Amino acid sequence: MSKNVKNTAGARERETYRHGDLRHALLEAGIALAREGGPGAVALRAATRQAGVAPNAAYRHFASREDLLLAVRAYALSQLAIVIETELARLDPAQSRADLARAGLRAVGAGYLAFAHANPGLFHTAFSSHEPVEADADPAKAGHSGMNPFQLLSGALDRMLEAGVLPPQRRPGAEYMAWSAVHGLALLVSDGPLHSMPDGMRNAIGQRLLDMVEKGL
Repeated sequence: MSKNVKNTAGARERETYRHGDLRHALLEAGIALAREGGPGAVALRAATRQAGVAPNAAYRHFASREDLLLAVRAYALSQLAIVIETELARLDPAQSRADLARAGLRAVGAGYLAFAHANPGLFHTAFSSHEPVEADADPAKAGHSGMNPFQLLSGALDRMLEAGVLPPQRRPGAEYMAWSAVHGLALLVSDGPLHSMPDGMRNAIGQRLLDMVEKGL
């Protein structure tokens, strides 16, 4: 390649991404990689190749592969939160306070399972880090409500407590009990042995699990 051609290519890259669009392009590429292959597929070199820029250009926006993976993970968590919020928005507000609180917990679980089945790569990416989520206020990991998936679950449990359907002595740590049970099934439906199960049967199993969680808290 001649020097002039190289200069033209470099100028094109600078023109295309001069306002910070390169970071967005790399993130979009990372998201696509995660969607197809999970967290293990997210790599800076692959992302730069998809974005159509030289590998060194990525380091101005993501210092390492881990930085890119964390940004993709934040996106995955935000998308999971949005799916849960969609389930919560479908609830009938005319129900009694107690029934609405119970339905809210089930909606959180249903959204979690639906996201895992529909987006296995992003689901695994969302939980690919040991970073705690309990007090994480990062807006990049939140849905439209400003809450991440863990906070949405906590909110549902708080409403059950306020409605009198969850005894106060059983509220501490209830997030972890509910999360553990639903996450286990989510792994099976994401890309495990239940992924190809007929929708009706898989949904019925999900509802039975949510029954068990609600009654066991």
